[in-house]
Amino acid sequence: MNVVGQTHVPVEEDRVDEAADVVRVLDRVREHLGMDIAFLSAFTVDTQIVLATSDRTGPMDMIAGDERALTETYCLRVAQGSLPQAIPAARRHPVTRELPVTDDLGIGAYIGAPLRGPDGEPVGMLCCLNRGENPLLDADAVRVMNLTAALVEDRVGVFGLPHRAAAVERVQRIREVLARRDLRMALQPIVRLDTRQMVAVEALARFDQRWFPNPTVAFAAAASGGDAVDLELLAAHCALRRLDDVPEDVWLGINLSADALLDHRATELLLPYGARVGVELTEHSPVDDYDPLVEITDRLKDAGVRVAVDDAGAGFASLKHVLRLRPTAIKLDIDLVRGVDDDPVRQALVRSVEQFSGALAAWLVAEGVETEEERRALLDLGVTYGQGYLFGAPAWELAGPVG
Repeated sequence: MNVVGQTHVPVEEDRVDEAADVVRVLDRVREHLGMDIAFLSAFTVDTQIVLATSDRTGPMDMIAGDERALTETYCLRVAQGSLPQAIPAARRHPVTRELPVTDDLGIGAYIGAPLRGPDGEPVGMLCCLNRGENPLLDADAVRVMNLTAALVEDRVGVFGLPHRAAAVERVQRIREVLARRDLRMALQPIVRLDTRQMVAVEALARFDQRWFPNPTVAFAAAASGGDAVDLELLAAHCALRRLDDVPEDVWLGINLSADALLDHRATELLLPYGARVGVELTEHSPVDDYDPLVEITDRLKDAGVRVAVDDAGAGFASLKHVLRLRPTAIKLDIDLVRGVDDDPVRQALVRSVEQFSGALAAWLVAEGVETEEERRALLDLGVTYGQGYLFGAPAWELAGPVG
């Protein structure tokens, strides 16, 4: 496998321009996120190899050509889901501060996104490193990395990695979905943590996994083709078609970005359903002007539609949503919930959000609850509602009473 250092990419002569394009993308994402270096790596059976680095590597040029055991890396853990994609303070994170690579490379902050092969499995990573901490590595930064990874996947063939189908073909697949209007929606229950009684369900879009191994890739393809709002509104239409499958005393949560919610078609769609539905505000797009968004969410709340802010605690953007929109529900970010039973810092943060939600008289829903220990800890911290695999995975059909 070829090893690439900085801008020198030893690939076939007629593919050099493509490799140079990748390096330019690396440099752009590095600059956008305020990091010292961006790099592209490949996974072998038990090794990670750095294939290409950004043109400007700052004080971390020693990463070029780096090769080390997969078990020593951040990247494998991120790809497996045992580390978050963004680590703003690597030397203070309980896992990364103990890894030798943190000292070896002088890592102060990290963010990464998996590169996936045709079967959807990780074949490498797109990563950025910084020598100092970077508190701006939030949910918005993760979205930037995921979108950039989707773009880079189309060029990884120049480095000998199995690459995914071209981005233009993914856009075409999304447009076929829009034309057929046949998007499938899975349902995941939201329950009371004490009784496990189902009180709501979240509708989650699902796509052909041959093209879109997860919804993030599908919505990134829609955004790149200018179809993001249309895809979100189609998902909302398809979710509402599932209302007959939802008990009358249970409300249906529908995910929409600020851009989609600002489209007049969204309010026209949601208002007739009143208290049967809720809108979960995602962070697919930043909010530059809150006044029009507040006007719309106030109108929805007046009609009985619940307004929820997703991923609370994941970054500044979600907290700003809470402050400006005064939602009727707040969903705790999964990273705050995972391991909350034995982490005093997470417990303190959850307790703070619980007090804040109480002041707003808003529901507080913990996302990603997977163990009984987490459920009991959240109850002790005052959290009333939960969602996660402990109570049910996203499924085409709702099961009977949970628990």
